[in-house]
Amino acid sequence: MKFAIAVFAPAHAPASRRALRFAQAVVDGGHQIVRLFFYQDGVHSASANTVVAQDEVDIAAQWHSWVQAKGLDGVVCIAAALRRGVLNVEEAQRYQRPAANLGSGWELSGLGQLHEAAQLADRLVCFGGP
Repeated sequence: MKFAIAVFAPAHAPASRRALRFAQAVVDGGHQIVRLFFYQDGVHSASANTVVAQDEVDIAAQWHSWVQAKGLDGVVCIAAALRRGVLNVEEAQRYQRPAANLGSGWELSGLGQLHEAAQLADRLVCFGGP
């Protein structure tokens, strides 16, 4: 089965942890993830500047390493990212900001990527949000 997974919750929220565990179970079960799409506060999971307390689990780091290890398509909504200060090099230059903080391996793209993923997948599963 093919899944598209949308994450609306920030990395420190339980919904993001559940999304990660679900995604891992999908892959471990022999299924395919067409795309991971991070939207709204979920874009914070792609920031290279996220720091958590020493006694907390770093879900953003877990997302990053797992997406990289599995070679998955990790897309971050560009509009939501810009609104929350998550920028790649090109956007930092375009908006004359002093630094980029989008982690390596993540791609900024539009909401159309979520729509396309929903069309390609058998199931769209969303975590977090209103």
